[in-house]
Amino acid sequence: MKLRLSIAAAVAALAAFPAIAGEISVMDPYARTSMANAQTGAAFMMIHNKGDADRLVDVSSPIAEKVELHTHKENAQGVMQMIHVEEGFELPADGAIAMVRGGHHVMFLGLKQELKQGDIVPVTLVFEKAGEVQVDIPVDLERKPEEGGQMQHKHGQMKSGG
Repeated sequence: MKLRLSIAAAVAALAAFPAIAGEISVMDPYARTSMANAQTGAAFMMIHNKGDADRLVDVSSPIAEKVELHTHKENAQGVMQMIHVEEGFELPADGAIAMVRGGHHVMFLGLKQELKQGDIVPVTLVFEKAGEVQVDIPVDLERKPEEGGQMQHKHGQMKSGG
């Protein structure tokens, strides 16, 4: 059992290394679900750009029936709603996109398998100019929101509306 934990820790550590494609790098990726056997999950990361402005326009993964770019937006009643962002996210020149809990993120809909601690999720990020960037994202069901850079909301409740 001890050996298995060591191997899982080593795999997670290797997956924590940045994915780099040209001027785009992906740092600190992790994925999670809210509970075991969930039908949805999410992935978070920091995407850095050392080149010209670009746009993250799509995302895919074999672990779900559908994978989308999502964010949270406050509606007229003051309730935070999760929404699909079809146009993607602007990635400024020499800038970054923070994909964090409570903000921009990758949403897995219709999971084909349970996401277990230490699993690796293959994800393809598609950029308008840079093209495809492959990222192996470790599942971390134990990470606390403050460890993932969660955005804080002043009021309202989160409501799935995607």
